[in-house]
Amino acid sequence: MKLSSSLLGILSLVFGIAIFSVQDLILKLISGDYPLHQAMVLRSVTAIPFLLILTRMMDGSLRSLVSPSWPAMLARGLLNFAAYTAYYLALAALPMATTVALYFTAPLIITILSVVLLGEAVSWRRWAAIGAGFAGVVIMVRPGGNLFDWAALLPVFCGGAYAMSMILARTMGTRDTAAAMAFWGNIAFLVCAAGLSVVYGPGGYGETGHPSLQFLMRGWAMPTLWDGTLMCACGLIAAIGLTALTQAYRISQSSVVAPFEFTFAFWGVLWGWMFWGDLPDLWGWIGISVIVAAGIYVLRSEGTGEATS
Repeated sequence: MKLSSSLLGILSLVFGIAIFSVQDLILKLISGDYPLHQAMVLRSVTAIPFLLILTRMMDGSLRSLVSPSWPAMLARGLLNFAAYTAYYLALAALPMATTVALYFTAPLIITILSVVLLGEAVSWRRWAAIGAGFAGVVIMVRPGGNLFDWAALLPVFCGGAYAMSMILARTMGTRDTAAAMAFWGNIAFLVCAAGLSVVYGPGGYGETGHPSLQFLMRGWAMPTLWDGTLMCACGLIAAIGLTALTQAYRISQSSVVAPFEFTFAFWGVLWGWMFWGDLPDLWGWIGISVIVAAGIYVLRSEGTGEATS
């Protein structure tokens, strides 16, 4: 059965979110011992051969990497780097539930930008489904008393930068492939992380007292074999995840796939249970049910044509 571009985009997004949640878990676990720029350098270097293989598999050759628009792809990568850096720095200081809840401004911003910048049609039903999905996340994680920390601004900034990055993926998708955009995005990550490492790698700046600043400014440390393996594994995760997320917004309307960004909340529940023994309470399960219902409605309305009515 031939799948529609919208369904393929949704599946790509859900898969990419699931893959990236593993990287989030890894970086959360190491944030107390290593700097973010060290993990990003190891991740980005490790990702290069995997991205070359993915480019060869998806595009048939490596010629797509020398597209005349590579500067635009590199610029989009810089925007992505700013988004993910802000998110991971917040993750070092805030509870995962609070960070995720604040980040989930992204699907709403993506939908708004898809209307303003791309002229996509969004019905009131889809707006309602997106709002319900966001409400489900708020019900599920119920962010509480840590919001006074300035680090709470970081995931909100991440949501805006990520939204703009994915809107660019939609506009650039007519001439550039997902694999090429992921490759140049990874190069941007490597250049930026290497620059931070030159400044902060030797040490001397890490004793700031704030977890986010420590994660950013801590000097390089010799990782254990296990920790080094985890950081390098992020390279494979990033190669697959970046390609999947870019492909999702490249082939589908942004307002269609954006509500499925909320599926990241499920992985927060899973990792919390597996690593810390936490499970949602009654309100948490209610929130999950709302998210599932909102996602199913968007999927069904896309198939029946309600989404643009």
